[in-house]
Amino acid sequence: MNRYILPLAAAAALSLVSIVTAFAENAVIKAGSIEITNAWTRATLAGQPAGGGFMVIENKGTEADRLKSATSPLTPMVQVHEMKMEGDVMKMSELKDGLEIPAGGKVELKPGSYHIMFMALTDGIKEGDAIKVKLVFEKAGEVDVEMPAAPADAKEMPHQHGG
Repeated sequence: MNRYILPLAAAAALSLVSIVTAFAENAVIKAGSIEITNAWTRATLAGQPAGGGFMVIENKGTEADRLKSATSPLTPMVQVHEMKMEGDVMKMSELKDGLEIPAGGKVELKPGSYHIMFMALTDGIKEGDAIKVKLVFEKAGEVDVEMPAAPADAKEMPHQHGG
C-alpha cells in the first residue's frame, strides 16, 4: 500500500503545477477598461540584484490610461522601465511619467523593451516562485497581479501543453 503513496502524491503535485501554470497563462486580470494577460517574470541568478516583470496590457476603453507605478513585497524598489537603442548602445531607464496604454490599444512588456524592474533584490527570484505585484494606473486604479517565475534564460513564459 505504501509503495503507491509516493507516486500518487508526485502525480497529484505535477497535475497541480500544470493547472496553476495553465491558469496563470490564461488568466485575464481586469480593472476598469484595462486587461492584463500573460504576466510572468524570470528567475534571477545567484547575486543578481535586479529582475524584470513582463505582461501584456490592453486598454479596451475609449481614453488612454497610464501605468504610473508598481510595488511588490519582493523589494521596496520597483520601477516601470524601458530599454531602447541610443546609437549603438542599449539604454535602460525608468519611465518617470509612467507608460501610456493607448485607447483601444495594447502594450507588451517584454525582455528588451518595456518592463517592470525589481531592484535591490536580496533573496532573488527562484524558478517556480509567484511574485506578487500591485500595478497603479492613472484611471483604472490599483491592480494586483501574480507573476510566475520562468527559467532565468527564458525569452517568454514557457507554455504548457496537454493535461
